[in-house]
Amino acid sequence: MLRLFLSFLLFGFLQYGGNACAAHAFSLYDKPKYPPGFTHFDYVNPDAPRGGELFLANPDRRTSFDKFNPFSLKGVSAAGVSLLMFETLAASSSDEVATMYGLLAEDMELAPDRMSMTFRLNPKAHFNNGDPVTADDVKYSFDTLIAKGAPQYKIVFADVKQCVAVDKRTVRFDFKTLNHELPLIVGSVPVFSKKWGANTSFDKIQLEPPIASGPYLIDQYNVGRSISFKRDPNYWGDGIPARRGMFNFGKIHYRFYKDDVARLEAFKAGEFDLIVEYSSKNWARSYTGPKFNNGEIIKCELKHSNGAGMQGFVMNLRRSQFADVRVRRALGLALDFEWMNRQLFYGQYKRIYSYFNNSDFAATGMPGADELKLLEPLRSKLDPAVFGPAPVPPSTEPPGSLRANLLKARALLKEAGWEYRDGALRNAKGEPLEIEVIDDQGAMSRVISVYVRNLQKLGIQVNQRTADFALIQKRMEEFDFDMTSLNFGAFTSPGNELFDRFASKAADEKGSSNVWGLKDPAVDKLIDAVVAANTWKDLVSATRALDRVLLHKYLVVPHWYSETHRVAYRNRLGVPGTLPLYYQADPYAISTWWQKQPRSKGD
Repeated sequence: MLRLFLSFLLFGFLQYGGNACAAHAFSLYDKPKYPPGFTHFDYVNPDAPRGGELFLANPDRRTSFDKFNPFSLKGVSAAGVSLLMFETLAASSSDEVATMYGLLAEDMELAPDRMSMTFRLNPKAHFNNGDPVTADDVKYSFDTLIAKGAPQYKIVFADVKQCVAVDKRTVRFDFKTLNHELPLIVGSVPVFSKKWGANTSFDKIQLEPPIASGPYLIDQYNVGRSISFKRDPNYWGDGIPARRGMFNFGKIHYRFYKDDVARLEAFKAGEFDLIVEYSSKNWARSYTGPKFNNGEIIKCELKHSNGAGMQGFVMNLRRSQFADVRVRRALGLALDFEWMNRQLFYGQYKRIYSYFNNSDFAATGMPGADELKLLEPLRSKLDPAVFGPAPVPPSTEPPGSLRANLLKARALLKEAGWEYRDGALRNAKGEPLEIEVIDDQGAMSRVISVYVRNLQKLGIQVNQRTADFALIQKRMEEFDFDMTSLNFGAFTSPGNELFDRFASKAADEKGSSNVWGLKDPAVDKLIDAVVAANTWKDLVSATRALDRVLLHKYLVVPHWYSETHRVAYRNRLGVPGTLPLYYQADPYAISTWWQKQPRSKGD
């Protein structure tokens, strides 16, 4: 996607006037779309009616919950708590890249030397217990997340030196390095009251309702089965431009279902109002019937401009069977996407080819001069293949075939010391190549089964294990797995999140996103280059170089992606006329839709 960049937009200065000064918005690479005094985002209905109810199912594979604290490591947080109850200093715009507007903060200022960011709090901002949001609360939230929050906070905020409460309404974040993304990162710090869990260690807070500043309160809940939120009648933020036309429902209810089949049948029966479908088979075959024909249920595909990120079968490099890159390449050759897309997915998907799929950041073809400038100093640490074409996923489209791919895989496995004898693929010690594939998604079972059959043709012994979300989550936090299917979200502007996902220091941090256990000094250097990028061009170059190196490591067997969100909803819901560019379907609907008609008595 082409962008127009002005030469004076360097390194994230606050815009309007061209000088560092307190302003309503901040953008890394472009002038903010919305000027001072704007009233609302274009993708909302500023006159949407307030009230009514929205009934939802558990939005992901969590089939239960045991806490209201979304920031601690252990346990499963209740659906909706983070989105509906916690606010940040600034809010991102869903139709821009790397841009934020004041929320709890009424204005913000980047220091001339770019080594600190200052926010001035809105005097109207207050928590749901009536207390004003103060700089001390912001500092407490930041310090607590680093000390007691999940490990990723320590990683993401690693380049923030300190948070300083300058006065009651002013808070300043000092930086350790010239990291271009830090202003956005500190603007996204979730803020909560010092009184929340005052007599409990933060990482032990379970079912104590959050004292936060968001538009909703917990109304009632049944642990593991349901939770309901009601709109705070004293919510402070209704007049904020970044909140106008948003969070319109008077009550939001989540009901938890044990599997995808039960969830879909409950939706069709009227138990809840909105569903986002991830199964192409279900979308093609199950969203039919009288309620769809008469318009009571609307089935639609919502377009978006999201990068697709990476989804695939992830290998844990901490396991010895994946230590050799030739083994990992062989496992990739065993997946027949083209057959799956025809026979299982109704032709609805495209193949993922990058860690930054469907975006400007994806590496393709030969490295350009801008990438080589970053890669050449690391040549001694890199596979020579990195300096050739970027890998592309294997295909079985003619003249290719699964048989040809499996023969290539067998040759790679033999090179790596694995040969078929005595009924299995074995190494020189006679040990069989065994892989456990864990899964918490019922819909993925058929996909895994097809892939497993191809692996077994190579003589690999595969144990396919399905367990509930909580057990799988615990095993992933402990990195106790061989292979699993994961979806890593895309970045509209890659930055500090890469440390948590790929950097060496995250590999041993339990609960981090570095599930593959990657420890590579060249990758670390390239992440530094991404974070230090001064311009959009530099960011694209550094990210493509990083992508190229990651692709040659064959850490994952890439899956597939869709260019739309598949959504079905009851016609009683109102929908804005303009879609945002970058969004996920569930948060978009919850935050911007409204009740057009009340639920019927039969629902």
